[in-house]
Amino acid sequence: MHIWEYFLLLLTVLLGGFAALLVDPKDQSRLQLFLSFSGAYILGICVMDIMPTVFRSSVENVGIYILIGFFIQLILEQFSGGVEHGHIHVPHHQNQVRRHTTMVMIGLCLHAFIEGLPLGGHVHDHSGHHLLWSIVLHKAPAAFALVLLLKKSGYAKNTLWLLLIIFALMSPLAAALTSVIAQQQQIGDWHISVLQAVVIGSFLHIATTILFESDSSSDHHAVPFPKLLAIVLGLGIAVGSVIL
Repeated sequence: MHIWEYFLLLLTVLLGGFAALLVDPKDQSRLQLFLSFSGAYILGICVMDIMPTVFRSSVENVGIYILIGFFIQLILEQFSGGVEHGHIHVPHHQNQVRRHTTMVMIGLCLHAFIEGLPLGGHVHDHSGHHLLWSIVLHKAPAAFALVLLLKKSGYAKNTLWLLLIIFALMSPLAAALTSVIAQQQQIGDWHISVLQAVVIGSFLHIATTILFESDSSSDHHAVPFPKLLAIVLGLGIAVGSVIL
C-alpha cells in the first residue's frame, strides 16, 4: 500500500466522525441514505470483482472462509450492536452507558482490524483497490454512527475524539502489520486470499443487513424512492468501476 492509502483510511473515519458533530443526533435520514449507497457498492464490488478473484485463487474450498467471515461478523455485532449498519441504541440507564460503549468499541475495532488485514498484501492489483474503496465507503458511515452514539450517550468531546481516533487507526495498523509480515515473506498470496475471503463474508453480512432490513417508515416492506435511488447508484458505480 502507498502512504496515501493509509491516510485515506484514517481520514475517512475522522471526516465521517466530524460530520456527525455538525448534525442533530436525532436526524439520521442522511446516514441511512449513505448506508444504502455504501451497502449497494460493497455488494456490487464483492460480486463483480473480489469474489471472482478469490475463487480463482489457489485456496481450496474458499467458500468456507467466506462463511467464517460471515459468522465472525455475526459475533462481532453482538458487541457493536450493529453500529456498522447504522443502529444507534443508547442504554436507558446511565450506569450501563460505559459498558455499552466499551462493547461497541471492541466490536468496531476488531471488525476494522480484520478488514484491514488483506490490504497490506496488495499494492497495485485491481481487487486490492476495490477492497480499499469498499472499506472507505463502509467506514465513513460507521464513524458517523459511532459519533452520533457517543453524542447521545453524553460523552465529552475529548473522549469522543479519542475513541474515534482509536477506531480510525485499526485498519491502517492491520494493513501495515500484514505488509511488514509479507515483506519478510512469512505470508503469501494464499494467506491474503484467505483474508480476503473472510472480509467478503463480513461485507456480505453488512451489505445484506443494510439493504434488506425493513424500512422503519413502512409497514409493507416497501423501499422508499430515495433509498432505492441510492442503492441503484451504488450498484451502478460498482459495476461500472469493474467493467469499464
